Amino acid sequence: MLGFLVRLLPFWVREPLLILVGTVFGVRILYLALVDDAGWVAAAIGAVFLLGTALRVRVVVHALRARRHPAPAPSAGDAGDRGVAADAKVTAPATPQPEAAPAARRPAEKEPNAWGQAALAIGLFAVIGAAFWFQDRLPTPGGDDAAPEAATCRHGEDAKLPGAYRTTPGAVTGEDLCRALNLPALPGLLGTPTETATYASGTDNTAPLTDRKVAQPEARIEFDTYTVELSATYNKLTVDQYQGLTAYGNETDVKELTVLGRPALLTSDHMMKIQIDLGSGGGSGGPVEQGPLARTLTVAFDAQDRGGSYDFTVWSESGALPEDRAVISIAEEVLPRIAHGTE
Repeated sequence: MLGFLVRLLPFWVREPLLILVGTVFGVRILYLALVDDAGWVAAAIGAVFLLGTALRVRVVVHALRARRHPAPAPSAGDAGDRGVAADAKVTAPATPQPEAAPAARRPAEKEPNAWGQAALAIGLFAVIGAAFWFQDRLPTPGGDDAAPEAATCRHGEDAKLPGAYRTTPGAVTGEDLCRALNLPALPGLLGTPTETATYASGTDNTAPLTDRKVAQPEARIEFDTYTVELSATYNKLTVDQYQGLTAYGNETDVKELTVLGRPALLTSDHMMKIQIDLGSGGGSGGPVEQGPLARTLTVAFDAQDRGGSYDFTVWSESGALPEDRAVISIAEEVLPRIAHGTE
């Protein structure tokens, strides 16, 4: 369709347009091939564009020369005079005929200005080319310069809720925790206000080694720098009892404190790193390795510390950790947002 419309244009409009387009595209493709390593295929395409453009320039040059120096065409009168002279050699002189009235001259048609048409066409395509060239460089709403949208919480809607949640009064789900944790102020609390969540999910798990009888929902929010996890464990273990167990575990840098009037505990421990081979290795994975260091804030469900707790865990692949004040601020912001937590 576009080619048909181009063919309908006058010669002095069509050819300059095609020359301009071929030049712009040819130079641009060659630039990408040489500078951005687009490959020899792109270089060949750019060369074809420039070769076609050179051929069209040659056609336009020949047309301009023909317009400036038109070839003299034989007139009808000269042809008639030569025919009469030839006949006069073999025939008698013709009887003089009355002169015919001179034919009325038609008004000469004004030819279009070829240079004006070419200049107009070049100017038009220059504007169009500039618009395409700068469209990716101008900030537009919703474009590349706009802030990316934060990830929304994912939750398996078809997954059946484990029985431990139905037998635990006031138990929240992974989706509840994810919605509470995925707040707009979370990047600022982590000290990375320009980042947005790249992943957010909630799962309805149960605590390990409990025969699926203890609900333990979890939520996870990932950023470029940090990952934040929140879990709720509905068991009878108090924060005070957990503090006593830290002496026998791998937890380090243990700190006792109070968060929103509830007993809390800050601990540090390494994450576990598990490699799973999903290729041709028969599904086998590598050994469990020690992952990066994580900082965990454990907060009791209530001020009386009657059992059960929330765990806020922050870690990063680089091993860097935010300040303890940042983890505490996250808990202070998120805990009031949990709708159905045990109080």
